[in-house]
Amino acid sequence: MRLWRTIEMAFKALTRNKLRSCLTMLGIVIGVAVVVAMVAIGEGAKHSVQEIIQGLGTNVVMLMPGSSGRGGVHGGFGSKSTLTAEDVEAILEECPSIMAASPVVQTRAQVVSGNKNWNTSIYGVTGDFLIVRNWALSQGTSFGQSDIRRRAKVCMLGKTVAEELFGNDDSYGRSLRINNIPFRIIGVLHPKGGSSWGRDQDDSILIPYTTVQSRLMGIDHLHYAFMSAVSDTAIDRAVEEVTDLLRRRHRIRDDEEDDFMTRTQLEIKERAQAQVGVLSTTFAIVALVSLVVGGIGVMNIMFVSVTERTREIGIRMAVGAKARHILVQFLTEAIVLCLVGGGFGIVGGVGISRLVSQAMEWPSVISISSMFLAVAVSGAIGIFFGFYPARRASRLDPIEALRYE
Repeated sequence: MRLWRTIEMAFKALTRNKLRSCLTMLGIVIGVAVVVAMVAIGEGAKHSVQEIIQGLGTNVVMLMPGSSGRGGVHGGFGSKSTLTAEDVEAILEECPSIMAASPVVQTRAQVVSGNKNWNTSIYGVTGDFLIVRNWALSQGTSFGQSDIRRRAKVCMLGKTVAEELFGNDDSYGRSLRINNIPFRIIGVLHPKGGSSWGRDQDDSILIPYTTVQSRLMGIDHLHYAFMSAVSDTAIDRAVEEVTDLLRRRHRIRDDEEDDFMTRTQLEIKERAQAQVGVLSTTFAIVALVSLVVGGIGVMNIMFVSVTERTREIGIRMAVGAKARHILVQFLTEAIVLCLVGGGFGIVGGVGISRLVSQAMEWPSVISISSMFLAVAVSGAIGIFFGFYPARRASRLDPIEALRYE
């Protein structure tokens, strides 16, 4: 009962000057709001990164040609033409840590069906591409080795291309023209959404890579390859096996650099998480500064309150109140002030996270734990910054306090 009485007295003391109490709480409100919003946006970003990584495929390892150089000018990775389909076949045969692998040849082309046309990305791949990318078919089948060998004019459509060319009509089994060459649609891909760099993955057509090489581009090399390790723990071993094999196949000496480059799903995940970490750290710094400023404000207002109520403290001590009672009273006021500010901060943080989510299409996940964290932080600030003023009040001399005007 004494506790409730102490809290009631704290509220009465704080409501004597409502404007001053509100201004004092403002720093706490801002700090707690940033903490709640930071946790919500950070958790949403983590979920988004996880979805993006899953969208890349299963235990993915990307293999790209190396950098060309002439006269001191380097073209960057992918500018060499060192990667071939035979390399990918050798990887499948000689690298036990690789479960599936697909060559990739990429271009863009104007696709025509009836009176409709659409410019889209063309990917020359094998059937393993769907396995590596964890990409299902909504209709039809993938192409097989016979289609690869005979450079068949068949294709699988992404959902965006199918809608642009055929609308709501069924596109399976129909035909379209790519660079004036007729292709038969043998499959429609399940929607996959945007990639980690914002590109619509459904705005694409998959064709046997041999067909793209010979009929659309006139090349015999690959642009890159997608591979899948047998497990997530085997990714590093798979990279080592592929590196050793290609160095032997390309006759690269020990003192020479690789003429190819590998990138793993784990590397992409680490980079994305690092970016999320930078964002979270920035929010944390802003929240910390706001909370410290708010805490200093609480300390200042408590010192003012002690000064204004010196005579009241003297009267209470004169009628029997002990130093610990005065200490608890003023400490309770500081804690109540911070907890009320924390409550408003939680509401503000939820609102900020919702606004950011809607305005920037950035995911946010509101968690109960973040709210408990905000309440705990608010209470801790009240204790930390309110203790010294409360201790000073409890140590006032009753006689001197009664004389104070």
